[in-house]
Amino acid sequence: MAAASLPRVHRLRLSPAQARRVALNAQGFGTPRADRPVSMRDVSSLARRLGQFQIDSINIVTRAHFMPLYSRLGGYDTALLERAAFASPRRLFEYWGHAASLLDVTLQPLLRHRMQEGYRDIWAGVRRVAEENPALVDLVRAQVAELGPVSARDLEVVEERDRSQWGWNWSAVKTVLEWLFACGEVTSARRNRQFERVYDLPERVLPAAILAQPTPSPQDAVTGLVRKAAQALGVASELCLRDYFRTRPEMTRLAVADLVRSGELLPVELSGWSGRAVYLWHQARVPRQLAARALLSPFDSLVFERDRLERLFDFRYRIEIYVPEAKRVHGYYVYPFLLGDELVARVDLKADRASGVLRVNAAWAEPGVDHVRVAGQLAAELAGLAGWQGLRSVEVRPRGDLAPALSRFC
Repeated sequence: MAAASLPRVHRLRLSPAQARRVALNAQGFGTPRADRPVSMRDVSSLARRLGQFQIDSINIVTRAHFMPLYSRLGGYDTALLERAAFASPRRLFEYWGHAASLLDVTLQPLLRHRMQEGYRDIWAGVRRVAEENPALVDLVRAQVAELGPVSARDLEVVEERDRSQWGWNWSAVKTVLEWLFACGEVTSARRNRQFERVYDLPERVLPAAILAQPTPSPQDAVTGLVRKAAQALGVASELCLRDYFRTRPEMTRLAVADLVRSGELLPVELSGWSGRAVYLWHQARVPRQLAARALLSPFDSLVFERDRLERLFDFRYRIEIYVPEAKRVHGYYVYPFLLGDELVARVDLKADRASGVLRVNAAWAEPGVDHVRVAGQLAAELAGLAGWQGLRSVEVRPRGDLAPALSRFC
């Protein structure tokens, strides 16, 4: 793939197609999938590039944190990611990034400010339980130190749950563990079979070399996170940069100004972004062409910020998991389909493991695309996804304007 460095000038102009290719290249779609088994080096390299893999509890085809690696690298052994996150030497650790995420462990010093009073973004109910039960906080902390790694249900604390409120209905022990997790006093050693956090002390989980690094000031930490976001996004507005790690607005503005002054962020002109300043990472590259083909999880970092997705790709995307079925437009768990440098379709997928089938519950094409061409490429990608998941076949249900063409290839 040919690529050219973008020139360092005061203000650049990017065409929409260039901006898309910059964004995709920054996100790891600029390199063809290797014709060899995926290695731990590949996993580590992509983790450093993206900074994080978002976690979500819903498991329709595969859990959200497994999918970004597949989208970029192709079929791989998911044990590689689990080793990187949950075995020594830790290359990833769990904390709050864009949301609950497996993050590049080298970012841990930049996230310590979120563990400090005044910077914790934590539910009021969690804080209230911790503040009202200091003895329980001390007890839980001591039990993790004595028994860890340990899950909330494993802790030998007897309590009467308050079942009067709708919601997660966490026990007070679980709530206190989440408080200690937010404060950095405990961390996630792994996830168990029920996908629950298993907690331990940071010094028994995180690399000593990471823990020994000095803690930056909160503003320096945010500048570091915005720098990482800029690298991962390639081209972005201030809102996009803020959204990537959910940094605070005023601190993000100061960070952006610092990075512009240092020449790391370059102001650019980009059609379709009127009224919003846009910045290019100074080392971003723009491929002359891009031959990507990938299905994207709803929690993929390419689609984090929906307004950016719409401006760059003319692709309006909303997750409909929490929408009543009768009101859903495209489906329950919908994967955008990337082909070249465009998002050309979307499919509502479900793995029916009992039948060994990857079900396409709906398939929709974007306006103006060639249905036959897109269906052929999508069918090949679905076959690969099914094989990676150990499913024997792909079945297409007759919902969506792309379903008739897709069914002919599956």
